Amino acid sequence: MNFLNKLVVATLPAVPKPLVRYFANRYIAGEEVTDAFRIVRQLNSNGMMATLDVLGEDIHEREEAIAARDKIIEVLKSIAHEHIDSNVSIKLTQLGLKLDKNFCLENARLIVSTAKMLQNFVRIDMEDSSCTGDTIWIYRELGKEFNNVGIVLQARLRRTEEDAKLLIRDGRKNFRLCKGIYVEPETIAFIKKEEVNRNFIRLLRLMLQNKAYVGIATHDDALINTAYRMIEEMKIGKTDYEFQMLLGVRSELRSKVVRDGHRLRVYVPFGKHWYQYSLRRFKENPQIAGYVFKALFTKNHMS
Repeated sequence: MNFLNKLVVATLPAVPKPLVRYFANRYIAGEEVTDAFRIVRQLNSNGMMATLDVLGEDIHEREEAIAARDKIIEVLKSIAHEHIDSNVSIKLTQLGLKLDKNFCLENARLIVSTAKMLQNFVRIDMEDSSCTGDTIWIYRELGKEFNNVGIVLQARLRRTEEDAKLLIRDGRKNFRLCKGIYVEPETIAFIKKEEVNRNFIRLLRLMLQNKAYVGIATHDDALINTAYRMIEEMKIGKTDYEFQMLLGVRSELRSKVVRDGHRLRVYVPFGKHWYQYSLRRFKENPQIAGYVFKALFTKNHMS
């Protein structure tokens, strides 16, 4: 983390909220589900799928977790009613993981069972390393009952290869593979970009060789090109994987992936907690905070 990025992170709470919102608008659909659905319809019309994330994490009260669970269930029902092409992504700390993992499991179970009834799918997001073990435990438990749930694994963590092998042996083979944005100590995480990328490629090959369904989540041209070659080399069917990208990031690249004949899903976060989400993401990845700061002075972002 360079000095500028450190400085930006330290001063973010003092930045006027409307200014943070100005930049957050590019990466967050809005506060209401109607805002998110408007974005998803645009994506669908361009041949892209979506996954909706109702913002909120690290809750401290059971009532908050239950309210979040019910909101996600409401979103799933609205997706079915509106006939849009989207699933949902959930964060377990939003559902009470840090309060009681069994309580969290029950909340997640109700969401996944509702999605099953509605012929939809739930992706369990991976959070920081303090949550990794419990998140995998909940995925394994849900996988005993449901086939419409998947998990995110992060190439940044050193443990991920063993986690992937364990889940593959279990028959739990639906992954989103990403680099991971959380700042972790070098003892448990790869720090250098080259190391993370090598592990990403190693994990992707492991997953595809074992006939896992993989959401290949990256905006990195080199990794996308490597994935293209791997898919062709292994003769992976077009419906047996997808690429995934974040809303507001490299829209020209995601259009190219679709033109190249691959399925692509866009991660669409929305909700009242956009401010906390934005600050947290900037703190977890100070480099992004630096980009946002620089964007204040670029014509493209001010026009």
